[in-house]
Amino acid sequence: MSSRKGQKDAARVVREQLAREKRRKRTLWTSVGAVVFLVIAGLIGWSVYSSQRADDFTAPKGANDAGTGVVIGSGPVTIDLYEDYLCPACKQFQQINGATIDQLVSEGKAKVVFHPVAILNRFSTTEYSTRSSAASGCAAEGGKFKEFSDALFERQPPEGGPGLSNDELIDIGAGVGLNRDDFGSCVKDGTFKAWTEHVTEDASESRVTGTPTIRINGKDVEDRSPDGIKAAVEAAGK
Repeated sequence: MSSRKGQKDAARVVREQLAREKRRKRTLWTSVGAVVFLVIAGLIGWSVYSSQRADDFTAPKGANDAGTGVVIGSGPVTIDLYEDYLCPACKQFQQINGATIDQLVSEGKAKVVFHPVAILNRFSTTEYSTRSSAASGCAAEGGKFKEFSDALFERQPPEGGPGLSNDELIDIGAGVGLNRDDFGSCVKDGTFKAWTEHVTEDASESRVTGTPTIRINGKDVEDRSPDGIKAAVEAAGK
């Protein structure tokens, strides 16, 4: 009897082990299926988002073909300049190097692609980085991007506050020769906010990790002094 009971117990243990193994495999495959589903759904979602994003902005006049920046000049060497209008280091960069870059453009040695990114919104209570960048798009639409951009750095507000109001941005635009009504409507409507997002996303995808970033023919410039920038443009033009 004890032998028979032992056999039954052994058989029961085997059945329980097989049942547990089936449950484990079922759970495993269910989990794998869920992960695969989420991955496929994510890829589809990203594809849809990317395709929508590509068509979901309007670049201002003077933008490059990719719509990622405003082009000034037509020289053979390309200077890509990534700046945020709330960035103190960008203001300093403009004070030190602005005249040099303007000279390189006027002499026909280089063209500049200005990428007005919005990465410092966290340092403003009103998303000033986005608002000022979008306003620069309005200025580009009116043919005064460079003048407006220079004026924004001259009037740069401190970090941590609201930044300049829309009315103040409009005043600056009118001061550099933009039509107050047209420019004002563009600023208040946020016409180029989607463009600003596109510019900023492209900068991130291009591995721009901070502002200012300057690249000459696609290469980061280490020596960002006037002489260093001139030398880099000269070397790239050979």
